[in-house]
Amino acid sequence: MSTEQNKEIVRRAMAALGRGDYAGFLADADDDFAFTIAGTTPFSGTIQGKQAVDEALHGLLGTKLEGGGIAMTIDNLIAEGEYVAEQARGKARTKSGKDYNNTYCRVYHIVDGKLKSIFEYLDTELLTAAFSD
Repeated sequence: MSTEQNKEIVRRAMAALGRGDYAGFLADADDDFAFTIAGTTPFSGTIQGKQAVDEALHGLLGTKLEGGGIAMTIDNLIAEGEYVAEQARGKARTKSGKDYNNTYCRVYHIVDGKLKSIFEYLDTELLTAAFSD
């Protein structure tokens, strides 16, 4: 796969996340996909497996956010080989009325058109404040 094709996988995933479409977000994910959130928050760590990530997204975003998604604006995509780095801004509101507007840097590992992993860096204090009700 070319770096442009890998960037397109990221664009599709982020568009789906914005709609609260977790199946679309994971459409290009490998069955053994790993999603890691940096930090030491209750939400930090690695979730292993496409099904486990789907369940976690439904459990956190789907139950806590209006519309179930985070509208993403991608500011930069930088690709080399099997990796894509993304700078993005997200905008959402929790069902309890809190704004959840975070900034992200994600590193995607993509092999033969399949997402193998995402490592996500974000404002962890904002994450904790927004989702700890």
